[in-house]
Amino acid sequence: MNHHFLLIIHLLCAAIWVGGHLLLVFGHLPQALKEKNQNIILDYEKKYEPVGMTALVLLVVTGILMAYKYGVSIEYWFHFATPIEKVVSTKLLLLLLTVLFALSAQFRVLPKLKTNPDKLPEMTFHILSVTLIGVLILIFGSFIRFGGF
Repeated sequence: MNHHFLLIIHLLCAAIWVGGHLLLVFGHLPQALKEKNQNIILDYEKKYEPVGMTALVLLVVTGILMAYKYGVSIEYWFHFATPIEKVVSTKLLLLLLTVLFALSAQFRVLPKLKTNPDKLPEMTFHILSVTLIGVLILIFGSFIRFGGF
Protein backbone atom coordinates (compact mmCIF):
# COMPACT_ATOMS: atom_id res chain seq x y z
CA MET A 1 0.00 0.00 0.00
CA ASN A 2 1.21 3.51 -0.82
CA HIS A 3 3.09 5.11 2.11
CA HIS A 4 1.51 8.54 1.58
CA PHE A 5 -2.00 7.05 1.66
CA LEU A 6 -1.16 5.19 4.89
CA LEU A 7 0.19 8.40 6.38
CA ILE A 8 -2.98 10.34 5.51
CA ILE A 9 -5.19 7.67 7.12
CA HIS A 10 -2.86 7.58 10.12
CA LEU A 11 -2.96 11.36 10.58
CA LEU A 12 -6.76 11.54 10.22
CA CYS A 13 -7.16 8.81 12.82
CA ALA A 14 -4.67 10.55 15.13
CA ALA A 15 -6.75 13.72 14.82
CA ILE A 16 -9.86 11.76 15.85
CA TRP A 17 -8.14 9.89 18.70
CA VAL A 18 -6.19 12.78 20.21
CA GLY A 19 -8.77 15.42 19.32
CA GLY A 20 -11.57 13.40 20.89
CA HIS A 21 -9.62 13.06 24.11
CA LEU A 22 -8.68 16.74 24.16
CA LEU A 23 -12.36 17.61 23.65
CA LEU A 24 -13.22 15.36 26.58
CA VAL A 25 -10.52 16.94 28.80
CA PHE A 26 -11.24 20.56 27.95
CA GLY A 27 -14.90 20.46 26.92
CA HIS A 28 -16.66 17.91 29.10
CA LEU A 29 -14.49 16.93 32.07
CA PRO A 30 -14.47 20.36 33.78
CA GLN A 31 -18.27 20.49 33.71
CA ALA A 32 -18.56 16.92 34.99
CA LEU A 33 -16.22 17.67 37.88
CA LYS A 34 -17.88 20.99 38.69
CA GLU A 35 -21.36 19.47 38.73
CA LYS A 36 -20.17 16.12 40.15
CA ASN A 37 -22.12 14.56 37.30
CA GLN A 38 -20.56 11.41 35.91
CA ASN A 39 -23.25 11.16 33.21
CA ILE A 40 -21.54 13.95 31.26
CA ILE A 41 -18.51 11.69 30.82
CA LEU A 42 -20.54 8.53 30.35
CA ASP A 43 -22.70 10.17 27.64
CA TYR A 44 -19.62 11.44 25.79
CA GLU A 45 -17.93 8.05 26.08
CA LYS A 46 -21.01 6.33 24.61
CA LYS A 47 -20.96 8.60 21.55
CA TYR A 48 -17.19 8.77 21.10
CA GLU A 49 -16.24 5.13 21.71
CA PRO A 50 -17.31 3.67 18.32
CA VAL A 51 -15.50 6.41 16.40
CA GLY A 52 -12.52 6.60 18.74
CA MET A 53 -11.93 2.85 18.88
CA THR A 54 -12.18 2.57 15.09
CA ALA A 55 -9.62 5.35 14.80
CA LEU A 56 -7.34 3.60 17.30
CA VAL A 57 -7.51 0.29 15.42
CA LEU A 58 -6.69 2.07 12.15
CA LEU A 59 -3.83 3.91 13.89
CA VAL A 60 -2.32 0.61 14.97
CA VAL A 61 -2.73 -1.02 11.55
CA THR A 62 -1.39 1.93 9.56
CA GLY A 63 1.39 2.49 12.09
CA ILE A 64 2.58 -1.10 11.81
CA LEU A 65 2.41 -1.02 8.02
CA MET A 66 4.42 2.21 7.93
CA ALA A 67 6.96 0.81 10.41
CA TYR A 68 7.51 -2.11 8.05
CA LYS A 69 8.01 0.34 5.18
CA TYR A 70 10.75 1.98 7.27
CA GLY A 71 12.37 -1.42 7.83
CA VAL A 72 11.20 -1.81 11.42
CA SER A 73 9.52 -5.20 11.26
CA ILE A 74 8.43 -7.11 14.36
CA GLU A 75 11.87 -8.64 14.95
CA TYR A 76 13.30 -5.12 15.45
CA TRP A 77 10.65 -3.88 17.85
CA PHE A 78 12.07 -2.89 21.23
CA HIS A 79 15.70 -3.08 20.07
CA PHE A 80 16.04 0.72 20.17
CA ALA A 81 19.07 0.34 17.86
CA THR A 82 18.27 2.96 15.22
CA PRO A 83 16.51 6.33 15.53
CA ILE A 84 13.42 5.03 13.70
CA GLU A 85 13.35 1.88 15.85
CA LYS A 86 13.43 4.12 18.93
CA VAL A 87 10.38 6.06 17.74
CA VAL A 88 8.43 2.94 16.74
CA SER A 89 9.30 1.08 19.94
CA THR A 90 8.48 4.07 22.16
CA LYS A 91 5.13 4.51 20.42
CA LEU A 92 4.38 0.80 20.87
CA LEU A 93 5.19 0.99 24.59
CA LEU A 94 2.92 4.00 24.94
CA LEU A 95 0.21 2.14 23.02
CA LEU A 96 0.52 -0.75 25.48
CA LEU A 97 0.17 1.71 28.36
CA THR A 98 -2.94 3.15 26.67
CA VAL A 99 -4.43 -0.35 26.40
CA LEU A 100 -3.75 -0.98 30.10
CA PHE A 101 -5.50 2.27 31.04
CA ALA A 102 -8.41 1.42 28.74
CA LEU A 103 -8.83 -2.03 30.27
CA SER A 104 -8.66 -0.58 33.77
CA ALA A 105 -11.27 2.03 32.89
CA GLN A 106 -13.56 -0.41 31.08
CA PHE A 107 -13.59 -3.20 33.62
CA ARG A 108 -12.77 -1.48 36.89
CA VAL A 109 -13.65 2.23 36.88
CA LEU A 110 -16.59 2.68 34.49
CA PRO A 111 -18.84 0.02 36.06
CA LYS A 112 -18.50 1.76 39.45
CA LEU A 113 -18.72 5.26 37.95
CA LYS A 114 -22.17 4.51 36.51
CA THR A 115 -23.67 4.49 40.00
CA ASN A 116 -21.12 6.43 42.02
CA PRO A 117 -19.99 9.98 41.18
CA ASP A 118 -17.26 9.61 43.83
CA LYS A 119 -15.32 7.65 41.19
CA LEU A 120 -14.95 10.82 39.07
CA PRO A 121 -11.42 11.61 40.37
CA GLU A 122 -10.20 8.12 39.44
CA MET A 123 -11.81 8.39 36.00
CA THR A 124 -10.26 11.84 35.63
CA PHE A 125 -6.82 10.31 36.24
CA HIS A 126 -7.48 7.73 33.51
CA ILE A 127 -8.76 10.37 31.07
CA LEU A 128 -5.85 12.73 31.66
CA SER A 129 -3.33 9.88 31.39
CA VAL A 130 -4.70 8.51 28.11
CA THR A 131 -4.90 12.04 26.70
CA LEU A 132 -1.31 12.85 27.67
CA ILE A 133 -0.11 9.53 26.24
CA GLY A 134 -1.97 10.24 22.99
CA VAL A 135 -0.35 13.66 22.69
CA LEU A 136 3.07 12.13 23.38
CA ILE A 137 2.53 9.45 20.72
CA LEU A 138 1.56 12.17 18.26
CA ILE A 139 4.66 14.24 19.09
CA PHE A 140 6.98 11.21 18.89
CA GLY A 141 5.46 10.30 15.52
CA SER A 142 6.44 13.69 14.19
CA PHE A 143 10.10 12.75 14.71
CA ILE A 144 9.83 10.19 11.92
CA ARG A 145 9.95 13.14 9.50
CA PHE A 146 13.42 13.95 10.87
CA GLY A 147 14.71 10.38 10.89
CA GLY A 148 13.77 9.50 14.45
CA PHE A 149 15.39 10.36 17.76
